[in-house]
Amino acid sequence: MELTELINNIKVIQVAGDVQRKEISKIVYDSREVSANSIFVAIKGFNTDGHNFIIDAINKGAEAVILENNSAVPEEIFIHRNVTKILVKDTRIALAELSKGFYKDPSSKISLIGITGTNGKTTTSWLIKNILDFSGIKSGIIGTIANYIGDEKIHSKLTTPESSDLNYLLHQMINKQSKAAVMEVSSHSLSLNRTYGLNYKIALFTNITIDHLDFHQTFENYLAAKKILFDRLNENSTAIINADDVNSKEIIKNCKAKIISYGKLNSADFIISDINFDLNGTRFKIKYKNESYEIEIPLIGEFNAYNATAAFIACLQMQINVEKIIDALKNSKQVPGRFEVFGIGNKKVIVDYSHTPDSLEKAILSLREIAGQNQLITVFGCGGDRDKTKRPLMGKIASDLSDRVIVTSDNPRTENPSAIIDDIVKGISKNNYTIIENREDAIKKAIESAEENCAILIAGKGHEDYQEINGVKYHFSDSEVVRKYLG
Repeated sequence: MELTELINNIKVIQVAGDVQRKEISKIVYDSREVSANSIFVAIKGFNTDGHNFIIDAINKGAEAVILENNSAVPEEIFIHRNVTKILVKDTRIALAELSKGFYKDPSSKISLIGITGTNGKTTTSWLIKNILDFSGIKSGIIGTIANYIGDEKIHSKLTTPESSDLNYLLHQMINKQSKAAVMEVSSHSLSLNRTYGLNYKIALFTNITIDHLDFHQTFENYLAAKKILFDRLNENSTAIINADDVNSKEIIKNCKAKIISYGKLNSADFIISDINFDLNGTRFKIKYKNESYEIEIPLIGEFNAYNATAAFIACLQMQINVEKIIDALKNSKQVPGRFEVFGIGNKKVIVDYSHTPDSLEKAILSLREIAGQNQLITVFGCGGDRDKTKRPLMGKIASDLSDRVIVTSDNPRTENPSAIIDDIVKGISKNNYTIIENREDAIKKAIESAEENCAILIAGKGHEDYQEINGVKYHFSDSEVVRKYLG
């Protein structure tokens, strides 16, 4: 695409240098990926600022550079190297607008479903994709575990990728005849304008509890970030919200879209009732107007009844036959690392991604309901370089609700694992915990020392197959370790 056509998509403060007859074949925000005929967008990241790598991008053959810091590189360098300098107010918004234009506005050509909330995004998105596939609607998924175009798996680095990667993925889905796309929409991505300009057919709110305060600083900022998804919906979109969450009214304040609610409350449009679950799955009812639907899913826990109801409503809005939706839910596949059950004999081990106070509490309470009076052991840790405020909260929850707790390491990243564990233990007042820093040893101890008919929750990492220590990723899978010691 010619540069002149491309920059018509963005709000420009100043253009310096020639823009005629320049062909752009690639948009990049990482200078290491620049090649001939690229346009480099300098964005400010968490640890580095793209403006510091403009010279590198020019040396690698960038035809144009988009920047917001006008003094980052002397004007003479652009002139001497015949590189077009494009000054904008916000390079993140410019990257989103540029990508939207470069890939021919892909989100308007596919039924895009966005899911946000603290917990339940991944499970809900997988349930929706399963229903779409079951109904013969080819779809893609963008999220925490991986990105998929149809059945083709694409590795995921971020829950919600940068805007250029998002538009590229949607463009590829369309090229491969996908009619719908389901994506998790993180609070970071909303705050950083990664989803700016996307056209959502459906936006779904699962819940919100304390999380990511290392980034957002306050809960109010976190809530405001989630709200952005709904503020940007148009009149032709649908917003689906969990009415049982006290913050749902704030989320949809000033929302222009059609609003549908679900929950246990009688005021909800879709009412959830009669929830029962065991290690084989969950059964419940959904009442809508004068109809009542019996739902059965192989996933475990009350929280999964909520996730399944959200998926049920989203697919109804996609005009899928209700009986097909019910059949698809009944035949849903296990979501990797989401309350995933392993067992030999009387010992049952659940591997779950729960890494927030709310999700850990729900996981333990669900397991307690299944375990009854039998022993319940929780093994968990907290990630390094992330929200420290939740560590003592999670320690208290685990200790108060479990018979035994083994506090261990998660992904310490650049932090000292023992310092993270100290933060967790500060919230524990009962004498029912043990510290075993090595995660494999902790899981082994839980399994080998457990009583008959016990239930063991391994929380925090779920689907992840690595541990990040001092910035290095090592292969590590809770599921593999559980299988190893269960025999």
